[in-house]
Amino acid sequence: MKTSRYTEAQIREIVGQAEGGMDASLISQMKAMEDENRRLKRMYADLSMQADLLKEAVGGK
Repeated sequence: MKTSRYTEAQIREIVGQAEGGMDASLISQMKAMEDENRRLKRMYADLSMQADLLKEAVGGK
């Protein structure tokens, strides 16, 4: 039988945390990260569109 790299106590602690849910600070941190991710995706889309327009203007594909 394969041995786990986690002790039985560590597994119990992880499962207990998962069952307890996230606390308010983690939820607010996750929302902030989602907002930042959304902003970065929008910025990437804008830059990608600008690059495509520049390629077309120069005579690329």
